[in-house]
Amino acid sequence: MSKEELQRFVQHPDLPQWRKKLAAWVESDFIQYLVIAVILLNAVILGLETSPSVMNDYGYILKILDKLCLIVFIIELLIKLVSYQTWFWRSGWNIFDLLVVGVALVPGAGPWVVLRSLRVLRVLRLLTVVPSLRKVVAAFIHAIPGLFGVIVVLGIFFYTMGVLATLLFGSTFPQWFGSIGKSFYTLFQIMTLESWSMGIVRPLMEVHPFAWAFFVPFIIIATFTILNLFIGIIVSTMQELALTPELGAADPKVLELLNRIDTDLKILKEKISQSQSIG
Repeated sequence: MSKEELQRFVQHPDLPQWRKKLAAWVESDFIQYLVIAVILLNAVILGLETSPSVMNDYGYILKILDKLCLIVFIIELLIKLVSYQTWFWRSGWNIFDLLVVGVALVPGAGPWVVLRSLRVLRVLRLLTVVPSLRKVVAAFIHAIPGLFGVIVVLGIFFYTMGVLATLLFGSTFPQWFGSIGKSFYTLFQIMTLESWSMGIVRPLMEVHPFAWAFFVPFIIIATFTILNLFIGIIVSTMQELALTPELGAADPKVLELLNRIDTDLKILKEKISQSQSIG
């Protein structure tokens, strides 16, 4: 929960004091730093568990430490549920934490054994605990409506070029352009600039000398133009959220700076108008 939401919760007149104190405690810097430390420790443990040699020597200790980390996460969530109660469900980050931790409680036997590997999702809790990471995720989510238009343009362009590539090169290079699906995958590889020249285009040019006339415009439009639109939209969204870091709560320092700039501009305009009147 953000500081603004916590402040609204603590200042609510109808809530018991014990719930407010409990919420303030679990959201305190000390507890949050402790949770971050446990998340990092758990991430290291999950990584070590992928090594057979380490598991043979220290598997029992790692499993105990993993259980202790899970207990810490469960206790934190239970405290939040008890203190916030219905307010708990107002925060999407709390729901995200609940789902990530809940995956670890899935039985590790039978058809559920595959889901046990999703325990690594607990590392994603860093996104909810660290405010700067929350801002990055919020900026990306806020940019999705703008990105949707770019995705549609990219999809139309990709489909058009995929059909053309299948018709032009499918008969001679069926392994790359034999079907629309293969063409999509090959064009995606070319768009990422992964072995596009020596691996695909130059062999094509040995049979189709003018194949460059198809792929060079494709790379310019798909890679250097459309993909840069993604970056531009996300960057502009993050700049926009710099004024509203919590999607609506203005940053006092930024507002103070903007007010100073506005005041200086007004003074400068007054001086210019005075000098013009004197002249």
